Amino acid sequence: MSETSPPARERREELERAVLGDQPTHTSQQVAAAAGVSLEQARRLWRALGFPDAGDDAAFTDADLSALQRLAKAVGNDVVDFETAVRLTRAVGQTMARLADWQVATLSERVEDLESGPDATGSRLTAAVEMADEIGPLFEQLLVYAWRRHMAAAVGRVEALGAADEDLLTAHLTVGFADLVAFTSLSNGLDEDSLGDLVEGFESKATDLIASLGGRVIKTLGDSVLFVTENATAGVDTALQIVDAIGADPALPDVRVGMASGPVITRMGDVFGSPVNMAARLTGVARRNRVIIDHDTAARLPRDRFEVRPLPARPLRGFGSVEPIAVRRTR
Repeated sequence: MSETSPPARERREELERAVLGDQPTHTSQQVAAAAGVSLEQARRLWRALGFPDAGDDAAFTDADLSALQRLAKAVGNDVVDFETAVRLTRAVGQTMARLADWQVATLSERVEDLESGPDATGSRLTAAVEMADEIGPLFEQLLVYAWRRHMAAAVGRVEALGAADEDLLTAHLTVGFADLVAFTSLSNGLDEDSLGDLVEGFESKATDLIASLGGRVIKTLGDSVLFVTENATAGVDTALQIVDAIGADPALPDVRVGMASGPVITRMGDVFGSPVNMAARLTGVARRNRVIIDHDTAARLPRDRFEVRPLPARPLRGFGSVEPIAVRRTR
């Protein structure tokens, strides 16, 4: 027995057609042949976008075919090799999947509001289709605009950070890991709406602060935010402002931040290296509404702005015995 009833399937397909603006008419074999690539190459790129193999079903639109043709042309002209094309496609797929989930969740709340008001259509599907038609072009333009702005910023960071020519993906950064205290026990006592509001409130407040102070959010994990700054002073100032803002908010739990500095590898939108691991470990030993840093970060701070205080050494997994350092602003 199918898990999705025929009426539900029809409604979903109608909404998909409204969003895509087209009816799927091509099979995997047809789009691969038309684009001049092998079936396996076409399927690799489709999986890299984050979608399952479609088998022999007519699952692809003219827009899918056009996208594959353009990508195949770039590979054929040696703009990029095929493996690089797969990696770039995977980056787009993972980013867009999260963005789409985020936007749909936000818009679903708006649909519910509209359907409970005086202008209700009587059908959530109708309201969703109308909203997709109205905001689709706007968000397409916004997406391209935001991508260009972030691409310019990313290229600028590579130049400004002075990464070595032989390794443009490595730079000296300060890594911060902000974590809500006792989130697991707290979340067990909240309903879904309250938990969603809490997570969104924390992420919104933390990420807005980080961006406003020149930092960069790497990822959010519900109860924590991983971010980087170009230097220790900016990093600690950001961390202290996060503690001030969230710790003083009665609607949010207390927060703690661990920070470490050093060479960091940036790849696929994420960061890797010893400072990332150290920041996470230090967060685990920080007291509520406190910032704990490593020695490298402490050595780079101006003493006229920050006070540092070594804490008793303790074992940190993967690092042995480590002496954390508490930091606060000078009075």
